[in-house]
Amino acid sequence: MILLEGVSKFYRTRGVGKRWILRDTTAVIRRGDRLGILGRNGSGKSTLVRMLGGVEFPNSGRIERRMTVSWPLARRMGVHPQLSGADNARFIARIYGKPIEEMVRAVDRFAELGNYMDMPISTYSAGMMSRLQLGLSLAMDFDCYLIDEATSAGDQRFIERARQAMESRFHKRSLVIVSHQTTHIRTFCRTAAILNDGRLTFFEDLDEAIATYEAL
Repeated sequence: MILLEGVSKFYRTRGVGKRWILRDTTAVIRRGDRLGILGRNGSGKSTLVRMLGGVEFPNSGRIERRMTVSWPLARRMGVHPQLSGADNARFIARIYGKPIEEMVRAVDRFAELGNYMDMPISTYSAGMMSRLQLGLSLAMDFDCYLIDEATSAGDQRFIERARQAMESRFHKRSLVIVSHQTTHIRTFCRTAAILNDGRLTFFEDLDEAIATYEAL
């Protein structure tokens, strides 16, 4: 599980003072949870998912990870823009001790990038980046996967392939996806929380969470 105990996070800004991301938040994400976190643009969703992944740290409180957690899957996060998709896959395979060419083939099969697999990812469209990022993540074996709207740039066919891949992979694993789009939360998640003004409010009923968020 991932345990948040009294977690607070803020940035200091000119004129406004503290901009709160989280205020004294305690929560548990358990193995097998498929949690969507809804929030408007600028609410701090990406900061939250980076904290869950250990990329950023809270100002106070603690986050304890008792299962393996993926890097936050977001556009251009965790990849080098001047390397090709294949070379990024090789680099990640070396870091995690995976068979290198097997990793490249797995990512290539999922992402369906064709010749672009051997081109710098700085040349990729948003949709191509989404396919590469999800392919890289699904090629690894984590207990919990963190996704920051990475599927939002894909077309409907990609979103359906992503859903099927996640259904297969996440049967006994955890998923946390942050998004401002309710359609993605409804597609991939079972429960949801709303991040608003530094408060993270959890809902067991997905429909209730979405209705509350849409009313904000």
